Amino acid sequence: MGDITVSGPVTGINTESIVTALVNAEQAPKQSQINKQTQTSTAQLSSIGKIQAALDAFRGAMDNMSKDASIGGMAAATSDSNVSTVTLGAGASTGTYSLVVNQLATASKVSTKVYAGGASTVINSTNAATSLTLSQSGKSYSVNVPAGATLQQVRDSINSQFSSAGLSANILTDSTGSRLVMTSTNTGAGTDITIGGNSGLEVGTSVLGGAPQNAKYTIDGTAQESKSNTLTDALSGVSIKLTGVSAMSSDGVNRVASTITVSRSADTLKSSVKGFVDTYNALVTAISAETSVTTNADGSTTSSALTGDSTMRNLQTALRTQLNALSGSGTLKSLAQFGVNTDSKTGKLSIDDKVFGAAVLTNPTDIGGIFNGDNGLLARMKSATDSYALSGTGILASRSSTLSSNLKDLQTQQDTLTARMAALKTSLTAKYTTMNNLVAQLTSQRTSVMTTLDSLNSTKSS
Repeated sequence: MGDITVSGPVTGINTESIVTALVNAEQAPKQSQINKQTQTSTAQLSSIGKIQAALDAFRGAMDNMSKDASIGGMAAATSDSNVSTVTLGAGASTGTYSLVVNQLATASKVSTKVYAGGASTVINSTNAATSLTLSQSGKSYSVNVPAGATLQQVRDSINSQFSSAGLSANILTDSTGSRLVMTSTNTGAGTDITIGGNSGLEVGTSVLGGAPQNAKYTIDGTAQESKSNTLTDALSGVSIKLTGVSAMSSDGVNRVASTITVSRSADTLKSSVKGFVDTYNALVTAISAETSVTTNADGSTTSSALTGDSTMRNLQTALRTQLNALSGSGTLKSLAQFGVNTDSKTGKLSIDDKVFGAAVLTNPTDIGGIFNGDNGLLARMKSATDSYALSGTGILASRSSTLSSNLKDLQTQQDTLTARMAALKTSLTAKYTTMNNLVAQLTSQRTSVMTTLDSLNSTKSS
């Protein structure tokens, strides 16, 4: 509001301090209210954001676990990683399989003729646009080639428009010049790329590396083919990625088989269950940090931003309800039965190694059954937190939106209060200035009258 000196030159009263005191007295109640509400809303908004992040991480972990058979104690391995890699999914079962890869799936690759001018060669030297047509698997994609377009510009246009369609372009340059090479990320027979149009690029094209072909392999002696090198259906619950052709045996006729093994692993099972425990505890810790009450050294207590918050209580109740519910179709139906216990004070989980070890030896399938499936713990945990975590419409998102709106409203109130107090100070300053001027006038008049009276008395005395 600025510094304005209004101390009375005649009255001797510090009117500036009076104005300041009056303004502060008027401002204090509303300012205190704004400050308190701003501090509370800011703290709650920060806490909601932290819990939202922890809940998102928890739900993401549930998704990953539900897709990974390791939570059921399954592990997969291949005897030759140069030929294949394997990833477990839901529905995998134990077994050993013999794999021979005779041929990998390949992609189509087509080259234009060589342009001696390199990547900056102007492809369209006319005054009108031309077009380049790329066709694959019955679909055609048109690339506009404007007047003056270079080889580099055509490449960039293809990549920006059609990378999602599985097409990409690059420029290969050697001592003779540059050529545009179109490649497909789609593999398998029938995915040939053909080039047409009237851009001139379609003239003199050549196929590089031969026509695209399917992967050819055998599993347990059964010959199979695939357009892709990633086999998602060859073995139930197992994704196989073919990475190379099997080596030839010493007879020079047959190829050496590699072995894919899917087996139960106590270590894998415990690691997965521990992963669930750690993820759950991280969420519980995040909620506790924002809702707990801290006892200070002097015995007083300090509440957290969300202490007593009903939303947090309801979220914790939803989690605990699913955690304590029975599930699975085997002998074991609860976490406690295989050594996963809940701390009554903190709500965190821990694993009793002795109980867990005994359960793994006798009922490993039951443990996986508790977690997996449409009615398993992982799915129920995800479902129970949907209403809290959904982006934009979830309870936490709505709370964040409301708190953000409150902070904007409080800032508006602050701006209004600041403007009103500035106006009040200006008004009071003007009033006290007028008072001082009036007192000055009266004082001057008094002095004049007294001077006149003194003069008259002096004359009379003479």
